Amino acid sequence: MAHKSSGSSDASEAIAADTPETREEMASKLVDRFALWSGVAGLIPLPVVDVLAVGGLQIQMVRRLSQIYDVAFSENRGKALIASIAGAAIPASSAFGVASALKAVPIFGTVVSGFVMPVLSAGATYGIGKAFIQHFESGGTLLDFNPPDYREFIKAQKEKWEARSKDAGSESSPPGSAHSTAGGTATSS
Repeated sequence: MAHKSSGSSDASEAIAADTPETREEMASKLVDRFALWSGVAGLIPLPVVDVLAVGGLQIQMVRRLSQIYDVAFSENRGKALIASIAGAAIPASSAFGVASALKAVPIFGTVVSGFVMPVLSAGATYGIGKAFIQHFESGGTLLDFNPPDYREFIKAQKEKWEARSKDAGSESSPPGSAHSTAGGTATSS
């Protein structure tokens, strides 16, 4: 497959996604990358700033996904969809705010939110990204996306994210126990 040379990676990703398989693979890698960055943004020690950073990353992720799927993107529509998906489909959104607010409590709050916020941020971003991939794969656009329709899908994606997190934890366990828990679960990338 020939790639056209352009000044931005956004344009080259949109050009490179010419088959459904390639497009889905690129989109999944993009969601994984943004989920990791959202987890990192969850570590920002300032309440509210962390939530704004994660929200910005999620909007950027949806914008990049719409480029991959050649769907028109409106930033205002993207913001509204992210907000409504968080409110309608992710029950953890209230925990998200509480974890962020805990950062205002010296020592205890910072430590607790340091463990909780990255996981919530990454998991929410992963679920939102996978929901948009499914929607765009089925020919949907930002205008016909209905967050309540994706409640169960996002719950399933949240469970997958938690399973991935647990698998990653078992793979980093001591060498003696890694053979029994991660023997068949390791993937190559």
